[in-house]
Amino acid sequence: MPQESRIDLSIIIPIYNEAKFINRLFDDLKKYFNTKSVEVIFVDDGSNDDTPQLIKEFEKKDSYKFNFIPIKLNINSGKGKAIQTGIKNSLGKYILLQDADLELDTKDASEMYQMIKNNNEIKCIFGSRYLSGKLKKNNYFFNNLVGKINSLIFNIFFSQSISDVHCGLKILHRSVIEKINLTVNDFGIEIDIASQIVRNNFFIYEFGVSYYFRTKSQGKKITWIDGIKSFYYLIKARFFDNPTSTNISILFSSLYMAYVGSYFGMGLGKTLFIIIFFMLGLIIGLRYKILPSAFIFFFIYIGSLLGSGQGKVLAVLLFFILGLYFAKKINKFKFF
Repeated sequence: MPQESRIDLSIIIPIYNEAKFINRLFDDLKKYFNTKSVEVIFVDDGSNDDTPQLIKEFEKKDSYKFNFIPIKLNINSGKGKAIQTGIKNSLGKYILLQDADLELDTKDASEMYQMIKNNNEIKCIFGSRYLSGKLKKNNYFFNNLVGKINSLIFNIFFSQSISDVHCGLKILHRSVIEKINLTVNDFGIEIDIASQIVRNNFFIYEFGVSYYFRTKSQGKKITWIDGIKSFYYLIKARFFDNPTSTNISILFSSLYMAYVGSYFGMGLGKTLFIIIFFMLGLIIGLRYKILPSAFIFFFIYIGSLLGSGQGKVLAVLLFFILGLYFAKKINKFKFF
């Protein structure tokens, strides 16, 4: 009979060209996690500075008690790929994801570990740079703005209330890891993780953490381009990474709602109506299966046949609400 792993916590740290910070990071890990029940997994994502040599020196030291596991990727494959590799090689009951650049405090990571360890109801905690009164240093306005906008969009798409979806400090119970299948290889991994956790009905707790930004000259790698790319990952996670039946429902509802929108306005106004109704159709497709969605379309169509001008608009809105009511009732039956 296989023995249960003695490892309680796996700390996975993706690393790329962090020679300036890695020594201090290792010292912090010894300070807060120096126990035999912890494994520290350094995933070197194809570094071309002195990082690989420094990691080899860590292996030779005997000043730490945790199990140190260095993993080397031959080519730079992205933060997401490094995290996926680390997870596959981990044994811990809990998985802690920690960045190597020291923008986030290892002490906060230790506090998050104690919280999840002492409360069996908590399965995942996300660090948040926007909560609490802890020390912060940040003058990258645009990066900060994009992060908050992305978190807002994520909350709208997934009916959540998360303040910082992009924070690199996270701790997950093994049961969460076993339910998700990460596929994003770059910085979009944060959205991939959060969306899959929500899809599998796990509640995300948040913990306010300190934040000390670093400049590009200090090695900061994420750019405004990554911020723009994150919009793509949000759309992909919400409207494409779904079961086939859901994707069909999204396509069906968005098309018929765009068709309904074409009944209203003229010129630019008509185009705006089509866009608004199309977006509304995307949301309907996520919430309702095809048959309930068809009921909504049917009621809207009936409303469009009544009245003219403003009267038609009012009729469509009233019948749309009526269609939503019946769709909600029908949607409870899983065989539809």
